[in-house]
Parts: sequence; structure tokens; C-alpha cells
Amino acid sequence: MSKQFLAVIVAVILLFVGIAVVSNHKTGGSGSGGTGALTNHVEGLGKDNVTLVEYGDYQCPYCGEFYPTIKQIQAEYNQQMTFQFRNFPLTSLHPNAFAGARAAEAAAMQGKFWQMHDLLYDQNQVYYNSNETANTWISASDPSADFDQYAQSLGLNVTKFKTDYASTAVNDLINNDMNEGNKLGINATPTFILDGKQLNITTNTASVFEKYINAEIAKKAPATTSSTAAH
Repeated sequence: MSKQFLAVIVAVILLFVGIAVVSNHKTGGSGSGGTGALTNHVEGLGKDNVTLVEYGDYQCPYCGEFYPTIKQIQAEYNQQMTFQFRNFPLTSLHPNAFAGARAAEAAAMQGKFWQMHDLLYDQNQVYYNSNETANTWISASDPSADFDQYAQSLGLNVTKFKTDYASTAVNDLINNDMNEGNKLGINATPTFILDGKQLNITTNTASVFEKYINAEIAKKAPATTSSTAAH
């Protein structure tokens, strides 16, 4: 076998390795992912069959700003509406965003998704409200130690949390959410979708969300008749 032929084989192998690395970088983690089940983190009773979905990034400062508003809306419409969160970490802008999503999904494996979700956003606000000087997971070179502490504070089995955090299953869930967001044309966070329609949210106020949600509830309300049946 000639040296020239061997060189061609090596070049082909390196090409495929490079493609795999680039593909993995785009998804933000390891594992196959992107084609299976989406996450299903939902709160609220949804008696009026209205669903508000947020595609969010735990490291995004704007998501942190919207977080208190969304908590207010969730409480206000807990009976009528369901609220769903899906992962959309903008890894090109926020290097720890995918890791944050991993922490939330690992906590979900022990039934504590919303607790970790809230804790991550609480720390998000601490960081950005302190003019980016606070020592939180967002500024850490390796946030895993912070996440382990959060897991312990939430009463999780930390050993299981670490295993799930590093698992392909968690990685795939996040990638699946991201791919779904890409299909919907999402390119920024937070993005809100109400009953399948992306909302144009220009100001971070509860009244803006109330306007959209009330209109959707009214649209779905059963029609009333002004006539009375004859006897």
C-alpha cells in the first residue's frame, strides 16, 4: 500500500471526525439527540385550554428580567392556563447556558425541575443586578460545583444528580427542545408562544401578557345565546 494512498485514507478519516465535532458543537453537548421526545415541564390547571410556552436560556439576562413577570402571570392565571418551559440555550452567546439546562433537566429526573429552574433564574438575577460582579454559576469557569450545591440545597440525591447531569438522556432532551425551537424559527430568548402563535412582546410588563391571554381565553369561551327557548 503506497504512502500516497494511506495519506488519502487518513485525510478522509479526519474529515469525518471534523464533521462530527462540528455537529456536536452546534447542539451544545454530546450524544445523538434532536429527534426524540421534547421536555414536558408544565404548571397550571389550564381549565380554559390556554397554553403559554417559553423558550428560555438560563444564562440570558433578558430571560432573567422576564422571570418575575412570568411568575406573576403563572400565579394570576394558574386556574385558566398552563405554562410550559422549553430549553433554548444560546451557547454562542452564553457559554454556561447548556450546562444550566443540564442542571434543570437533571433535577427533573428527581421531580424538582421547577425548583431548580427558579433557583437558576434567581442566581441569574443576582448576577446581572449586581452589574455582573456576583460570584454565581453564570460567571464560573466550571459551574458544575455550583449546581451540585444547588442540588444539595433542594434535597436531591447529589450522586444521582451528577450522573443525570452528565447523561446522554439529559443532553438529548435539551437538543430536542432546541431543534423544535429552530423549526419554529426561534432565534432569541425569551420567546413566548401562546396556543401555537409567537407573541410580539416589546415590553416586560404583566399587562402585555394579560392582554394576549385574556383575548385567547375569550376566544375559546363557549358562545352564549341571547335567545330563550320557547315553551
